[in-house]
Amino acid sequence: MKAIIPVAGAGTKLRPHTYTQPKALIPLAGKTILSINVDQLHDAGINDFVFIVGYLGEKIQDYINDKYPDLTCHFVYQNIRKGTGHAINLTREIVGDDDIFIALGDTICEYDINEVLASPYSMLGVKKVNDPRNFGVAEIGDTGFINKVVEKPAIPKSNMALVGLYKIKDTSFLFNCLNNIITNDIKSHDEFNLTDALECMILAGAKFKPFKVENWFDCGKKESLLESNATLLKKFGGSIGETNAFENTIFIPPVSIADGCNISNSIIGPNVAIGESTIVNSCIMKDSIIGSFSKLYDVVLDDSLIGNDTEIRGETRSLNIGDNTEIDLG
Repeated sequence: MKAIIPVAGAGTKLRPHTYTQPKALIPLAGKTILSINVDQLHDAGINDFVFIVGYLGEKIQDYINDKYPDLTCHFVYQNIRKGTGHAINLTREIVGDDDIFIALGDTICEYDINEVLASPYSMLGVKKVNDPRNFGVAEIGDTGFINKVVEKPAIPKSNMALVGLYKIKDTSFLFNCLNNIITNDIKSHDEFNLTDALECMILAGAKFKPFKVENWFDCGKKESLLESNATLLKKFGGSIGETNAFENTIFIPPVSIADGCNISNSIIGPNVAIGESTIVNSCIMKDSIIGSFSKLYDVVLDDSLIGNDTEIRGETRSLNIGDNTEIDLG
């Protein structure tokens, strides 16, 4: 089985961070969004990965090659964004006839992946939501199979949203349907959607079973990213790297401090993740994510997302600062 992870999106809702850093590489609870997904699939026994990259794709490729040298990895470029269906169709020659597991690169879910992989059926991950109009939606029949899938329906007939996890057994069937919607210019919301190809398969007799995810973490915008960071830190307890220098500092768990940090005269936490080789002096921070190689002096941070290679001096309450920025609030 091959895993396909589309990470070609520009991440416009997380700007300015995604001007210089792919959304999938934004730190979350001591890891990155991408590494959480790759580790989850790799731990379940998948060793062959296809990454669909686009904007800042070389950073994704460098990160994967450095962090996962033992995995078999392929990189496919989606230079023009035409939707998830178009993205998946680009992998056809690499996938061949292998079964595939698709995990959208901006989605983090908790579920029994081993049970899903062991099932003899193709399966789609679902989660009950209050307002399904912004998601793909699955309509589930009395037999337990999925009768219909619709992308962002104006009048949903189900509140079971597709969470971005798809196990496909008959890949040739999928690629034929993808080719059909692209050749015939069948679009939903002006894009070639994977959901439409799955509906094509269902109409032609393919069987899909749903599997429910326990938790679904939204990593699409600052507020939800910080909330996800706090939830994951509480769940896993945080961690503190072994090669740090701390002086006169109080940590309020849970926190995640990467290696190489120098933190002094500060109060850190709760729910704070700090990237590697960051300097923090005379700061108070909580409910925040701080990028790597940053320098923070004399600031108070709350509900803040700070990019890599950033220098901040002074005092503030809430910031949303991208990479390679220098701010003096003194």
